[in-house]
Amino acid sequence: MSVVKEREKLALDAIRQAFGTEAGEDGIGLFIEHHLAELPESYWQEHLGTSTPDPSSVITLLELRSSWGEGEVEYFDFTLPGEVTDYVVSVHFDESGSIDGISMES
Repeated sequence: MSVVKEREKLALDAIRQAFGTEAGEDGIGLFIEHHLAELPESYWQEHLGTSTPDPSSVITLLELRSSWGEGEVEYFDFTLPGEVTDYVVSVHFDESGSIDGISMES
């Protein structure tokens, strides 16, 4: 498995683990809260089969928008499908390959 694919998986796992915790409030929590309030019910119906999805189900929609930084493996930005937002959940890896931050960015 490539470093990019490996870190993409690690990043998604970290996002799932951070959701619902104090550490995840300003990253994935804020991202989901914002998009549940801003996107039309039809978007959620199309992608999740319900107009009022459970917040945790939104995580299943996240897709990698880009990886960048040193060696293209320092930052991993995830977003929702369909070009519906400029916001991303960004996961940062330090020099040793450990995740040291998850934040919402635009």
